[in-house]
Amino acid sequence: MKRVEGHALLLARLGEAYLLDGRIGDAQTIGCQALQLARETGQRGHEAYALCLMGDIGSRELLVDIGAAEASYCQAFALVEELSMRPLLAHCHAGLGRLYGRTAKRQEAQQHLITAMAIYRELDMPYWLEKAKVDMGQLQSDENRG
Repeated sequence: MKRVEGHALLLARLGEAYLLDGRIGDAQTIGCQALQLARETGQRGHEAYALCLMGDIGSRELLVDIGAAEASYCQAFALVEELSMRPLLAHCHAGLGRLYGRTAKRQEAQQHLITAMAIYRELDMPYWLEKAKVDMGQLQSDENRG
């Protein structure tokens, strides 16, 4: 199969679709392929997308692999900050906020969600801003019950 310029990004997007559909194993397989291809071809922006996807996969409630998810998000942070990919930076903050929300790191969760909301607001991304607000509300609700 001939690989096109954006093949790694297409794979990452397919991985996101699998994740949304609950096909976590397929998302993991495709995400790994996307990451490997992006690294092999030097497509650093696509690598950042694949890393964020791997963080999202690692932080799924049923799987929660905190170490792997944190590592993926941290690697993605380094790339997105260097490449000025602000929307993806916000997504990484939101993902890390959700991950920490499932652990004892409540303060870190709030900080990441606040940062994500600020970036979404600044970039006029109302859909994602509302999702982050829901995540923040869930975090605060969990704190009030605990």
